[in-house]
Amino acid sequence: MTSATKPAAIDRELGAALYRTMRRIRATEEELARCHQRGLIHGACHTYVGQEAVATGVVSLLTAADPVFSTHRGHGHALAKGMPPRELMAELFGRVGGCSRGRGGSMHLFAPEIGMMGTSGIVGPCILQACGGGYSSKLLGNGTVSVAFFGDGAVNNGAFHEGLNMASIWKLPVLFVCENNGFATEVPFDYASGQPSVAARAAGYGMVGVEVDGNDVLAVRAAAAEAVARAKRGEGPTLIECRTYRTRAHAEGMGDFTYRTRDEVEAWKERCPIARLRAVLEQDGLPPERIDAIDAEIDRETAEARRWAEASPWPEASTATLDVYGPPLEPESPAAKSLAVTADEVTATPRSLTWAQATLEALTHAMSSDGTIFVLGEGIGKRGGNFQTTLGLYEQHGPVRLCDTPICERGFVGLACGAAMTGTRPIVDFMFADFVLDGVGEIVNQIAKMRFMSSGRLRMPVLLRGCIGIGHSAATHHSGSYYGMYAQVPGLRVVVPSTAVDARGLLKHALRCEDPVLFLEHRELLQLRSEIVDDDEEIPFGRARIARLGKDVTIVALARMVRLSEEAAAKLASEGIEVEVIDPRTVLPLDVETIRASVAKTGRLLVVDEPPASCGFAAEIAARMADEAFDDLDAPIRRLTGAFAPTPYSPSLEAAVVPSADAIAAAVRTLIAE
Repeated sequence: MTSATKPAAIDRELGAALYRTMRRIRATEEELARCHQRGLIHGACHTYVGQEAVATGVVSLLTAADPVFSTHRGHGHALAKGMPPRELMAELFGRVGGCSRGRGGSMHLFAPEIGMMGTSGIVGPCILQACGGGYSSKLLGNGTVSVAFFGDGAVNNGAFHEGLNMASIWKLPVLFVCENNGFATEVPFDYASGQPSVAARAAGYGMVGVEVDGNDVLAVRAAAAEAVARAKRGEGPTLIECRTYRTRAHAEGMGDFTYRTRDEVEAWKERCPIARLRAVLEQDGLPPERIDAIDAEIDRETAEARRWAEASPWPEASTATLDVYGPPLEPESPAAKSLAVTADEVTATPRSLTWAQATLEALTHAMSSDGTIFVLGEGIGKRGGNFQTTLGLYEQHGPVRLCDTPICERGFVGLACGAAMTGTRPIVDFMFADFVLDGVGEIVNQIAKMRFMSSGRLRMPVLLRGCIGIGHSAATHHSGSYYGMYAQVPGLRVVVPSTAVDARGLLKHALRCEDPVLFLEHRELLQLRSEIVDDDEEIPFGRARIARLGKDVTIVALARMVRLSEEAAAKLASEGIEVEVIDPRTVLPLDVETIRASVAKTGRLLVVDEPPASCGFAAEIAARMADEAFDDLDAPIRRLTGAFAPTPYSPSLEAAVVPSADAIAAAVRTLIAE
């Protein structure tokens, strides 16, 4: 760890520019505090007063192409990056002129057109997203440097460890800037951390750590300049700890003196970074009149910005659900417009491939044609993946595009988010669905919401791929499915194929999709074969497959349950019961029309699902059909699902918690009798 020192002299024009930025931040924040008191701000307001030197010093070295990822106290970073004060104010007022079109408020500021990639109300994601920006820079070779700003509270979060470790081992061009203001909300840093120095932690990750006076803009800029140069030379990341202080409450309206004293706050006000720079500028010969002119200019700008923000209209209610998903990939072809495809529509000469072979072919072709695709995961490099999902690709594309990761699911899922934000197309191969639960916050709070929160300005082409399902005595930490849980999240696409041909066609679509896709593959199906007829076939999301035609009962099932339902239907046919089996193929979006049409024909519905019934896929199908097809039903809707218990190890116990073909047949017989 080193301590940074400021340069001996300063260029007057640079000094004036730094002063103007700090004054703009201070004036905007003080005006926002007044607006909060007036009731113009409807939610939280986290001001940056006292910390202006950090954002100003670091961002003064960046271009618009260099992405910044920020935290909940991000006003200063946005303004330093070039966001007009009026757009910041309008955002906190909830107006359409705001930087996030009124969708974000104080903690969710987006302006990707100037490299402001967003702020977050969750602690830590910005660290991982900056790693993603650094990884995009490495893959694209565009020379950009990513910056993560975060508070001292984040350094005790798992994202800090995972992010710094990844940045170090891959030598990513990233600046990690810790604004240590002494309090994580209201918890003192000296209480929350066993290591009193943030910068000293850098040594544990094999990177340079610098501690700097965060109220001295020249010292901050000098430290950041060295870090930027280091990153551009390919020497990897730097951790910069800026010792600073916020002189207003954690958020406007909160009590401030239960955890710190008035004397302490007043003492830090005397160390005001703006007053310090003014003293230096005057000492170096910049006329006081010029500094006064800057002050007057900023005051006029701030007043006008507030008037403009107040005059900005409210967003139309009709826009509240826009930008959850990207536009369709292409106009639908006549084939894609049909609601369902039957198994006997195939006429060409087929090739027999296993699921693993079929999906590998799709991925191989996509990676050859799109150089922005890269794969992250444990053992997906030379080894080719635990389920041979990337076999042979390492030899073709090398370690940057086939990146073996540490065991840090939250870390590399968060990295994937930042990479997608900065122009690349990451694939996260997480092996088992249970493992990626460590990164569920990054999926639900960041990846799924990024397009919406940025008002459609950020695309999110992240493919999250892994195995689900019960079998092989894998026990409870390798048998989960969770698609019902993820289907509750706006912004995600959730894909659950049941055949190799469907997996291939759906994966081809996912590899072009601009939205995040959760692609879940049942482990017990990976070695089953399908007949591949059309090598170019791409299956759109939201288009069910009629796996078997029938007239007496409709079964809706996913993944392995489709095969077991087909097996049961074959047995029942000998008894004169004709079962129609519907395979939705995607849970989100869901092809309700095909299911409804089948129920209208048969009058009876059985939903078969491997996970438990509670609040899941089976419950959703039952509820939708009760609502939309009630008049067509001749009997109550029935569900046959897995037991409400964790998955046990012993084969006899494992078999007891998952539906079987015999159980499906018995449920159909009971339904027919009703």
